[in-house]
Amino acid sequence: MEDSQIIELYWKRNADAISETASKYAAYCFRIADNILHDTEDSEECLNDTWLRAWDAMPPGRPNVLRMFLAKITRNLSFDRFHERNAKKRGGGEIVLVLDELEECVAGRADVETAYEGKELSQCIRHFVRGLSERDGNVFIRRYFFTDPITAIAERYGLTENNVMVILSRTRKKLRLKLIEEGYL
Repeated sequence: MEDSQIIELYWKRNADAISETASKYAAYCFRIADNILHDTEDSEECLNDTWLRAWDAMPPGRPNVLRMFLAKITRNLSFDRFHERNAKKRGGGEIVLVLDELEECVAGRADVETAYEGKELSQCIRHFVRGLSERDGNVFIRRYFFTDPITAIAERYGLTENNVMVILSRTRKKLRLKLIEEGYL
């Protein structure tokens, strides 16, 4: 079923929207959740929560790209579950590495957490990523949005792991400079 037809089912409040979404996007969303959580049960719960959030969001929202809309919901739910699960202890895994890598760019000021500046910061980062070369932008997104491991990124783009780490390091440095220039750091 086409995404536009699935979205239409949500707008009609037809329960088939959830089953159609699950059949088309379950594996994709599960991979996103599992990259963050590394726990099958938690990842499956995030999937169920994703379908519910999508149901609650449509209407009034009408996503332009259903796949990315679902990816964002899954990612946010997974991060929330990760933080919940690791509130008292620092967990291991890819997500801790990803957050540690990005910390040098966005850690610090409390005012960045305000809704308005958070939205502006998000737009600044999105604009920055769009200005990167296609390869560097894809590597950055695979690592910091989809939380793919370095090895998976290297394999996907035919690069060495060291090359991926160098690309990410240079891109983070550029992002940090951009955020300083824009007054976020």
